[in-house]
Amino acid sequence: MAVLVDPANWPWRDRLWAHLVSDTSYAELHEFAERLEIPRRAFQGDHYDVPAELRERAIELGAEPVTGRELILRLKASGLRKPLAERGRQRNASGT
Repeated sequence: MAVLVDPANWPWRDRLWAHLVSDTSYAELHEFAERLEIPRRAFQGDHYDVPAELRERAIELGAEPVTGRELILRLKASGLRKPLAERGRQRNASGT
């Protein structure tokens, strides 16, 4: 059971963002995001984007800091990585 967070290297809207994933289940990921007070509508199909200032809190709550490469490799190995097209369809279909 692991929730993973990569470095906040992704710029968007004048902030840096990290990715939060689970290599176990989406349920685990959603529960963890709820503890961080990240709304479910922020779910990106297989991950949540986390602002840099929330990344440290995620680590304090037990998220494992990993490189971006390791995050993707472990997400793919878990079978939870979705192709970009599916992530987009899920967001649009769910209204998130």
